[in-house]
Parts: sequence; structure tokens; C-alpha cells
Amino acid sequence: MVRNRIIVSLAVILGCVTNAVSFPSVLPIVDLGYAVHQASLNKASGSQYYNFSNIRFGNPPVGNLRFTAPTLPTTIDRNLNLGQHGAICPQASPLWLELTSPQVIEAVLTGQSLANITNQPIPDPSTLNRSSFPEPDPRTSEDCLFLDVVVPTSIYSNRLANSFGGRGAPVFVNIFGGGYVIGDKNAQGNPAGLLARSNDGIIYVTFNYRLGLYGFLPGHEVAASGTANAALYDQELALQWVQKYIHLFGGDKDRVTIVGDSSGGGSVMHQITAYGGLKGKVPFQQAIAQSPGYQPIPGCVQQESIFQKTLQSASQITGRNISTLRELRSLSALDLYYTNCLAIAVPTYGLFTYSPVVDGKFAPRLPSELLLTGQFDHSLNLMLGHNADEGLLFTSPYVQNNSDLDNYVSSVFPSASQDTVKYITEVLYPPVFDGSLGYTSQIRRLDLLFSELAFTCNTRYMDLAFANKTYSYLFSVPPALHGDDNQYLYFMGNTSTLDFGVPINSTLAEIFQRYVTSFVTTGNPNRPGLPHWSQYGADSSVQNISFQGISPATDTVANERCTWWQQALYY
Repeated sequence: MVRNRIIVSLAVILGCVTNAVSFPSVLPIVDLGYAVHQASLNKASGSQYYNFSNIRFGNPPVGNLRFTAPTLPTTIDRNLNLGQHGAICPQASPLWLELTSPQVIEAVLTGQSLANITNQPIPDPSTLNRSSFPEPDPRTSEDCLFLDVVVPTSIYSNRLANSFGGRGAPVFVNIFGGGYVIGDKNAQGNPAGLLARSNDGIIYVTFNYRLGLYGFLPGHEVAASGTANAALYDQELALQWVQKYIHLFGGDKDRVTIVGDSSGGGSVMHQITAYGGLKGKVPFQQAIAQSPGYQPIPGCVQQESIFQKTLQSASQITGRNISTLRELRSLSALDLYYTNCLAIAVPTYGLFTYSPVVDGKFAPRLPSELLLTGQFDHSLNLMLGHNADEGLLFTSPYVQNNSDLDNYVSSVFPSASQDTVKYITEVLYPPVFDGSLGYTSQIRRLDLLFSELAFTCNTRYMDLAFANKTYSYLFSVPPALHGDDNQYLYFMGNTSTLDFGVPINSTLAEIFQRYVTSFVTTGNPNRPGLPHWSQYGADSSVQNISFQGISPATDTVANERCTWWQQALYY
């Protein structure tokens, strides 16, 4: 049960956005100029909507276009496209996530010993080969830059009226999460529940972007003859597509909200701070970031280390010396797939090898620093949220004493001085286990450290950057692990149990969906019949969503530790 929830929370369920599909005699057709798409009709959760599936928004990033920014489609296809081509981008997951994380959560939450876990170490990467990894999902393709538009039939029917001075529908654009290495556009869940809670008043868009080494390969050779953070450009291109074409589906390009959980939320942060604000208005007006996460990779030395690890993985997979970006780019699709698998297999526990990096262009500095110095689009409305226990999913059971924690922090921040490491482990998170600092064990100490470093403090940075005029929530429904709120966001009426016999509370789920869809529609989550939600304000107020009810609380990350993390003094 735990493993199933973890897989859901990290967006590796590769299901479809739609349920059963029927084909009436006449279904709407949208002509994009470069392609012609016909919808399918779907009914679920009281909503009836059209799904325009698998619309290409970028050229295939293959061959010489590997590891480069995406380009607009150049092929004109006038054949009727029914959306059957459902590719997913190549992906892989680290072994700690598959082998130990479910056991760690089970043990910690039920008070069991971690000894059985730590007696079975994660394999040495030098012992791994192709047979160590699953074959690619049949849908896997590097040609994966496709998106879906899900539009209620009533909105689509009114699109012509809107073109004569009417107002188009607000647009919810999903950026899926999955550690920047796993997931796809349909992995978050079925949006039918969201559409129903909006009274069929919003359009839902979701898209693929490149993952792992395909989208986040760093290094000096990539900077010279490729594009670092290519996947962030994929996301930007999809958002630009929405600006250009969403009116054809009944949407309003000036009412676009981007929404992301986990690495999707981290992507939201990077889109908000894109180019350090130097290119002006971003291609959206609002943003919702749920548990926004990314691994800080600011320095060239760390980025070059990742590039060299990638080359070493390619050499190990192919059995020949792969020493340049050109040679990596020329690998077969299957060789590159297994290279990606190996490079991601054994990173520092809790990490995923690849993540957005500081590239001097799209990300001129870390988002936290850009937010601190005002280098972002200030015109946006924001909703932000984090869960009560973000870090346990990523917490290493192998950190068992103070020395282990020092070594762990050094591995996460390889350019940090020993004084900096000591400050983190002795001042910010000292070995005081009486509960006064929020932890009573070594694993809970690391849990808090990872939670604040990677997720919860990120919401605080955005709250402060936008002058506290944000709407923030704390999701504390047990077990309140990373990703649990996303199951409430995509609630479809199934109240089957989550972890440890805790069922989804349908009342809370529908309230949460109404908050989100109200924000997407009006810029304010409040609507009649819902508990009032105040802005963050000077008192750091968050809407606490719990089994005890929904009420305001003081944000747990309004603390000196987040203030220190934001300055990025570890490099």
C-alpha cells in the first residue's frame, strides 16, 4: 500500500487522462494550421468534456537536436489526427526509491526498527548493466513533445461567441512532477473531478517535457553546443503554444494558471523566475506551486561532475569509451535509454542525479536567490502549499549518527566548506533530540532538514517575494507525506484507503478542489460555502487542511533556517 502511494505521489502511474471514450457521429475538429485534431467525448464525475489528445507542440528532439532547446513544429500534417499517438518521454528512477523508501516510511510511521533496511545496502553502480533495469515502456519515445487539451463541451460550444468580444474560459496548465526523471502528462490523474468542482468552467491542459539526461544534462560541453535545462524550454514552449492556440478551444490566453506538484512545483518556480525577469512578462498570469522541489545545482564543478558521470554511465552501458557530448548524442535510442537508467540509479540518497541547474540564461541564479533579489515577474497571483511531512519519502536510513549526517550534507553540497556543513548540522539542525526542535531521532532530524531544504522553504520564498499577498496552505491530513495533497486535488470520488488505513476524506477533497478551481477562475480561492482563506500576510498565515477541520495557522517555515537556506551560502 505504501509503495502504491509513493508511486502515485511521484507521478509514475502512466494512466490515461480520460475514462471510457465514445464517438458520436460528429465530433469537434480544431485546425491548428500545422495539424488538424479531432476530439474524443468523455463523461466522468458529472462532467462532459472533449479531449484533444497528443497534439504536437515541438519538433522531435532527436539526432542533432538532442540536448538542445526545442523548436516549433516544422512538418505540416493535414491528415485528421485522432490523438492515438500517446508517447511518453524516456525515464528512469533511482534504486533508493524502489528498494528502500517504502520500507523506511513503513518503519518510521509504525515505530519499527530500520535495521533490516540498513543491513541491505543499495547495489554498487559498477555492478549494474542493462539487465539491471526494466525495458522501456512500449510508449517510450524521444519524440515526446505532445500535449492534451481537455475542454468541457459547454466551453467549446461558446468559443465562437467569445471570438466576437466575449471572454474565454480560464485555463489550468498542469506541469507534472516526478523528480525531473519520471512521469508524463497523464500521470497526475484524471482532471474530471477538477472540472466538476469548477462547474465545467475551466480548460485543462497538460504536456510532456524531457526528463533525466534528455532534458537536464549540464556541463561545459552542453553549454557550448547544446542547451542546459532543455526541459525548462520545453515547458516554456508549451506555455507559448497555449498563448497562441488556446482561443481555438474556447480558452482565454490572458487567464492562464500554471500548476505543479513536487518537481512540477519546482518547475513553476523556475518559470516564475525565468531569465531573472529580464524578458518581461511570462506566458501565464497565475501559478499554483504544491510542494515545489528541486535539487540546488548552482556551481560549474558540480554540473561538470554530473556530465562526467553521464559519460561514464554511457561507457559502462555500451562497453566502449564515450568521452564527448558528440559521442553521447550519437548513441542509439536504446543505448541512451540505459545510460539514463544507470546514471539515475545510484545518486546520493533522496536525489535524482538530474535537476535544473544554474545556467546563466534561463536560470541565471537559483530561484531562491532570484526571488530574494526581486528578479522575476512581479505581476503574478500565487497559491502555494506544502505538506506536514515532506521529507520522509527522501530520508536516508543509512544516516544513523552525527558523523553520517555531516557526510550526507557534504555529498548534497560538494562545494560547501566544512564550516558551512558544521553550521547546517550543529546550528540549524543540531543533535538535540528532546523534541524541542521538532525531532526526537536522527532520521526525523534529516527528515526536517530535507523537507525545508528541498520543499517547504521554497513556498516561503515565494510568499515573501510577492509581498505576502499569496494564498498558502498546509496539508496536514495524516500521514501528510509528500504528494498526498495531489491525490486530493485529483480526487474522483474514490475514497479507498491511503497509507495505514487512512481514507481520503471526500468532503476535504472537494473543498480543496473548489479552492483551487476558484483561484484559477478568479485569482481568489474563496467562494460562498467554503471556509474563509486569508492571504499569507505579515503573520505568515496558512490555511491548515486537516481531519480536524480547515482553519488558519502560522506557517511552520517562517523560521531562521529558511532565511539561511534562501541566501544559498553553501556554494
